[in-house]
Amino acid sequence: MRLTLIISALCLAASTALAADPRCVVLLHGLARTETSFALMEAALEAEGWRVVRPGYPSTEAPIEELTRQTLPAAVAECGTPKVDFVTHSMGGILLRQWVAEVGPDRVGRAVMLGPPNQGSEIIDELQDVIAFDWINGPAGMQMGTGEGSLPRSLPAVNFELAVIAGSQSLNPYFSTLLPGPDDGKVAVSSTRVDGMSAHMTLPVTHTFMMNNPRVITQTVNFLRSGRFDPQLTLLGAVLEQLGCPEGGCLPGVEAPSAKP
Repeated sequence: MRLTLIISALCLAASTALAADPRCVVLLHGLARTETSFALMEAALEAEGWRVVRPGYPSTEAPIEELTRQTLPAAVAECGTPKVDFVTHSMGGILLRQWVAEVGPDRVGRAVMLGPPNQGSEIIDELQDVIAFDWINGPAGMQMGTGEGSLPRSLPAVNFELAVIAGSQSLNPYFSTLLPGPDDGKVAVSSTRVDGMSAHMTLPVTHTFMMNNPRVITQTVNFLRSGRFDPQLTLLGAVLEQLGCPEGGCLPGVEAPSAKP
């Protein structure tokens, strides 16, 4: 009888702990984008068991500091978990770094940044005096340069578990001429790096659409789940992962491997 009570108490404690601490991830979109840009990522993460919070914020209407205060505390509170994972695109990663600089890393679980301008972008340096460019990108966009006024470069090194995925394909040849080395059309691969990160990967994707790429999605899930990327993952392998048949059994003419006795 006593053993039964002990086992029941342990099971109740375990189930209560799991219910109180589910996995939750906040998705932060980039400059001049909306939360809908993360629709495919949201679906993939929910399929893997995460609860997803996908806040929108007026990225072109205020400086980074104000956008951070408007967005991060409410999103983290909506998660309601002791630790919160993050997936960010572009300037969303700078909002996360700004928030951590203000409140510390205690609430951050794992984070993946997609195409983050962690060292700023030379495009801002070159075009900041163009009136239309300033109007389109707003106060926060103008903080993303590489010079003395660069907000990303003023932030401290990261002190949480972070992976970065950079892109190496461009849809804008002119912007690419303004960037040093390989780039994704908006941010140089070299500028995505930041001191303290745990992992970095470059994939042949563009800045604008990288969050919808199957390899990006699968590698993001891999890191959030295990704390590491899978360097052997191919595009086909990523597609099969997203289809839920990593062994290829869902393809015509391919038999899934039989279960071992």
